[in-house]
Amino acid sequence: MTDSPAGRRRVLLAATEPLRALASAGGLAATLPLLALAPRGDRHPVLVLPGLMATDMSTTALRGWLRALGHPVVGWELGRNRGPTPEVVDALPGLVQRLADRHGTAVSIVGQSLGGIFARRLAARTPAQVRQVISLGSPFSSVVTAADDTPGSRVYRRFAPLHSSRRLSTADPARPLPVPSTSVYSRWDGVVDWRACLQRPGPRSENVGVHASHLGMGHDPAVLWVVADRLAQPADAWRPFHPPPGLARLFPGEPGDR
Repeated sequence: MTDSPAGRRRVLLAATEPLRALASAGGLAATLPLLALAPRGDRHPVLVLPGLMATDMSTTALRGWLRALGHPVVGWELGRNRGPTPEVVDALPGLVQRLADRHGTAVSIVGQSLGGIFARRLAARTPAQVRQVISLGSPFSSVVTAADDTPGSRVYRRFAPLHSSRRLSTADPARPLPVPSTSVYSRWDGVVDWRACLQRPGPRSENVGVHASHLGMGHDPAVLWVVADRLAQPADAWRPFHPPPGLARLFPGEPGDR
């Protein structure tokens, strides 16, 4: 109900999403000197998947940042993300295969929103080709139903007639993955329920809270630091995220999230 405190908060967060995303973009420009100190790893390949109703244009800043860190990066090159259409279901496994073959190593996948759900399904399908998954505001732990009235779910249901009856993987995307996984979430998300973005923390799975809007996650400075730090993890020695000294306030979260 929108007349409850929680309902009014959801409406306010949704209404202010564009403005808060712009604020993240401004914050990115101001924090570039700090981001230059972000960790760098072995420069393995990275696939970046856009969110629902977005294209590769929406991940331009994120992909540019990863290239600056030295990673070979590709977008999905499938146009606008309207959900698991037959084209998407057919193309994504081959894209991961080609990227892994080209570089001779497993691929990290960074997915924003629905792109993160695709990333988790790909990791469950072909874990030997996927090094790790980093999802940004991805509500993988809930099933979209008529009872879910978040803005993201409403848009997803609108395009359901276009979706394939086949899946990238039959595994539940909320189940623990066979590869390291980091779920970045925000309690200030105005598009999806942030609680649906949480996974059970474990030896190779974690949740990292940030202050970002949903639309701004791909260019929020704190999110970019998390992504760089995670990609810098050695393939055989993954460790949970720890905020850099003095910046812990940028990464709010419940005990056990990290």
